[in-house]
Formats: sequence, C-alpha cells, structure tokens
Amino acid sequence: MASRLSRISVYGAGSWGTALALQLARNGIDVLLWGRLPEHIEQLSQDRENTRYLPGIKFPKNLRCSAQLKALVEHSSYQLIVVPSVGFRNLVQQLKPLLPDEHRICWATKGIEVGSGKLLHQILNEEVPGRSYAVVSGPTFALEVAKGLPTAMTVAANDPELANVVARAFQGGNFRVYTSGDVIGVELGGAIKNVLAIAAGISDGLGYGANARAALITRGLAEIMRLGRQLGAHEGTLMGLAGVGDLVLTCTDDQSRNRRLGLALGQGKSIQQAVDEIGQAVEGLKSSHSIHMLAEQAGVEMPICQQVHCILYQELPPQQAVRELLSRQLKAEFQERSNA
Repeated sequence: MASRLSRISVYGAGSWGTALALQLARNGIDVLLWGRLPEHIEQLSQDRENTRYLPGIKFPKNLRCSAQLKALVEHSSYQLIVVPSVGFRNLVQQLKPLLPDEHRICWATKGIEVGSGKLLHQILNEEVPGRSYAVVSGPTFALEVAKGLPTAMTVAANDPELANVVARAFQGGNFRVYTSGDVIGVELGGAIKNVLAIAAGISDGLGYGANARAALITRGLAEIMRLGRQLGAHEGTLMGLAGVGDLVLTCTDDQSRNRRLGLALGQGKSIQQAVDEIGQAVEGLKSSHSIHMLAEQAGVEMPICQQVHCILYQELPPQQAVRELLSRQLKAEFQERSNA
C-alpha cells in the first residue's frame, strides 16, 4: 500500500460527502464524487459547486463528478462511502461485483442499520468479507469543513496502515486527524449522539433551559459508555473526539439536523413537518429504532434513548417523556458497570 494516496472515490454528493471531497481535493488528491441522481451530478459539474447544500464554495479543478459507479471504482482503489446509513448496504451490494480485491473501503456515514441493528463494519464483513476498512468520524459540521475552518476528527481502521494512509489524506491546513483501532467505539459514538441530539433539541424546544441540556448530555454520555462497554468499545474512544466531542457538538449547535428535529418536536411540530423543513436525511430518526434494538439485545439500559424512541415511534408526548425520565428511581451516579 502506498504511504500516501493520490486518488480517491467519494460516494454521496450531499453536504457531508461534498465537504469531505473538498477537503481531500484541497490536499492535492484527485477526487471523483458520485451521486445517485444524474441530474444533480450534472448540475454539480456545470456549477462547479454544490449550490443545493454548500452554496458559494467552489470546487477545485481536481474535484470531478460522476453518476457512474464503474467510473468511481476504476478511478481509485480507495472508496469513501458517505451516503445515509439507510442506503449503506444497498450501495455496498452495488459496488460488490465491481470491486477488485485490493480496493479499500472507508466510510463517513454515522448510523446503524435499520431492522438489524448492525454496525456498518458488520455489513461490510457480510457483503465484502476480508477487506481492509476504515471509518471517519468526529465533531464535524459539513459547512465548517467545506469552508476550511479548524476541525479535528478520528480515523479508525481494522488495519493500522490504512488508518495512517486515510489520516494523511485528510490532514492539512486547518484539519487535524487522529488514528484509532477501535472501529466499534467510533461507530457507536457517531450513531448514538444523533439520538441524544434529538433529546437535547426536544428539551430546548420545550424551553427547559441550559441545566436540562447539560444533564442530558452528561447522562447521554453515560448511556453511550454503557453500551460501548457491552459491545467491546474502548472507553478512551468514547471520551474522545468520536464520542464526547461529537456528542457535545451535535447537542449544542443548530447546524445539527438531529438537534433541529428535536427542537421542532419540542415546539409542537409533527415529525413529518420537521423533516420537510430540514430537507436532508436526519440520521437519528432511523438510528433511534436501531439503537433501541441494539440496547435490548445487549441488555443495556438507555433511558434517554428509550424515551426518544417512544416519542418517535410510539407517539409519546415529549412532556411525558421528560416526566418519566425525572421520576426514575433514585440511584448513585457512578454505578455504570452494573447497567443499573
């Protein structure tokens, strides 16, 4: 494997995929960006910017676009998937017959498969076993990455050399990257924080204030740690950029679609109204059900995530969800290893 990659294929021409493609291109890498809608890709090629999601940020000459999966696979042996989690397996299945054995698969998707509760690396192991793979995650908003504002993130891989190659590809300018071998921890942190951001948004939408938000973030982190321990994640990962870093970012800033969904629900809007207003995929909406399943399978208590699931899938009024959280039995704060 080369010590530094020169070409990469990026799948997903939404705000996040485009932002990562921009960062890679700024670092001198030849990037080919894919989107599932040919008309959108044609527009990107004509405008030389993503006017729908990141208006005003021009594409470098070494960032090109294509709607042909075969062209992406032929462009590079490094594949970076940045589609919503609901479409992750389908895209991998489409790529499977096209991928040579030496191709490496990376992803910056944050979520858990709907229906199965499987983490994304498990999907890869099922569909394309035996591959080197890496996940990119951390406290990152697409617009700030696209603008080149200071950002830090983590790359975790099942192959240390691949982690270093991907980290070097992204590192540059105001972008700082750390490496890890804890794929499970990085995946869990990126998925669960979306559900907790919905909870924080609901609380703020109800007008419950900064105290409640801080409590939700702190106890939400305890829920991430509980599930992480049960599934084999490293505690250090969950206390790092991909865990607490991403959690704080997503729960406290209105650039977060998940937080905005929660705000709308707290203000009395329906889920459909909120999703229509946001206009992009809201990962926590799908992940909530998957995390609920995963927690039940693992025998881990996650009361905040459970109440969000009840609001989203059982029509529980947000005010009642808060009352149920506050009326839970008294307990010591640090009994986490008992899952109490």
